[in-house]
Amino acid sequence: MRSGAKVAIVGGVFAVVVGGVGYGAYNVLDGLTGGGGTDNRTTSAEVKTGPVTEAEIAEVSKKFLKAWASGDATVAAQLTNNATEAEPLLSGYRENAHVTRAAITPGAATGTKVPYTVKATVSFEGKSAPWSYSSALTVVRGLTTGRPLVDWDPALIHPELTAGASLRTGRAATPSIEAVDHNGEVLTKEKYPSLGSILDALREKYGEKAGGTAGIETWIESADAGSPDKTLLTLAKGTPGKLRTTLDAGAQAAAEAAVKKFSQASVVAVRPSTGAIRAVANNPATGFNAAMQGKQAPGSTMKIVTAAMLIEKGLTSAGQKIECPPTAMYMGRTFKNLDGFSIPDGTLTTSFARSCNTAFIKLIDDTKDDAALAKEARDVFGIGLNWQTGLVTYDGSVPEATGGEAAAQYIGQGTVQMNALNMASITATARNGTFRQPILVDPDLDGRPIATASRSLSPNVSQQLTNMMRQTASWGTGKAAMASVGGDKGAKTGSAEVDGQATSNSWFTGFSNDLAAAAVVQSGGHGGDAAGPVVAAVLRAGS
Repeated sequence: MRSGAKVAIVGGVFAVVVGGVGYGAYNVLDGLTGGGGTDNRTTSAEVKTGPVTEAEIAEVSKKFLKAWASGDATVAAQLTNNATEAEPLLSGYRENAHVTRAAITPGAATGTKVPYTVKATVSFEGKSAPWSYSSALTVVRGLTTGRPLVDWDPALIHPELTAGASLRTGRAATPSIEAVDHNGEVLTKEKYPSLGSILDALREKYGEKAGGTAGIETWIESADAGSPDKTLLTLAKGTPGKLRTTLDAGAQAAAEAAVKKFSQASVVAVRPSTGAIRAVANNPATGFNAAMQGKQAPGSTMKIVTAAMLIEKGLTSAGQKIECPPTAMYMGRTFKNLDGFSIPDGTLTTSFARSCNTAFIKLIDDTKDDAALAKEARDVFGIGLNWQTGLVTYDGSVPEATGGEAAAQYIGQGTVQMNALNMASITATARNGTFRQPILVDPDLDGRPIATASRSLSPNVSQQLTNMMRQTASWGTGKAAMASVGGDKGAKTGSAEVDGQATSNSWFTGFSNDLAAAAVVQSGGHGGDAAGPVVAAVLRAGS
């Protein structure tokens, strides 16, 4: 058969389109039985070893794609190295996803990897729609048989399919939503990629409450009962219900653009006066929502909470002179400042603005309470209070600790765990004086309870905190990043060492007028260098 020819349609509904290099016509079963009904399994002495050859890659990939396209799940599964897991998904392509026609076109192989495109038709209850996507397979040598086999992965069926998940077509369990920002501007995953998983989760939770009617769709049914399904194709539209969120389209657009400058980054913006979440963005945009569910040490951005605790206890104040030596030891553990700097005759504000670690470590003994920081984080800043934002979130953690571990917590290391949402909220609380639980959807829609902290900061302490953050943005470690931000502004930088990483994570949090934002960039280094510009971009757009 010549290159580009179509293999005969099997069963009248499926085809495999052979492109790139010409392959002869063959019986699918020949690849398993040797073509004449003779068992081609080798003895143990004849098991082939070594890398798969170019010819083997071409042959097994075409046979697998042809068997899959023809709807022969059993044959296709036997051409993989995990037939037990492969067959249910391959058979479900027709039986559960209701794919009635499919043409699969292989591309040119790169090593053992063969890309391909799928052009299919999905039909259900008299409704049909075309469905196109691309994926790739890899050919490996069977460990026991020595045969060339397709390395099984659910992503072979669809690139977004993962272990335990499955494809389904039918009437949607919940109506779709038309999510809008606080001004009524429509928010879509096409325009704002980071909102993809968020919009899916909002639909799952609020689809019925928003007043829409369900349509007919093809979706990925998650293996995790708590995770939202992901719609891949709409055969018949229902009527979407309108869901108003607290997001701001302008701030969201800026957040999306800012995180794309780094391979792994996340940012969240919150309004201090209300807790309204104005922007959430991640890069990568799909998959795990690190901005709201991540768990990482936040580095020196945690000094906002530490400073609040020390001032509230009367152990220091913004203008009080404190020591900032190059190193400090606590309970046998040595802490140091970046490049070993010191600040002679400095104040708490100077140490905060220049991010002096040792100044904070040296005040630990004076607290007389190893649990003081954990209490401050919970009772004042609302950390760990089971936030009900409208989505599943991780609400931060500052476990009670002792000795050197407690000291590490003072500078945002050790067992402290935060994400961009948590740090944006901490900055919002410092700015406002009272914890306002972040929200994405009005709680009146579903009557969910909103977390409240047991007490507020006094106006005096709140003013000292915000003034120290203003100095950080004016002449301290946040100066360069915040130079382009207008209004009443403040900041705090941080870098967090992570086991196994050569470069620390970059953290930055700041405010401008009535908007607070925080960002983290994986392996970004100093807070002002990477995360700082991300926060600044969002503050410029939304404040």
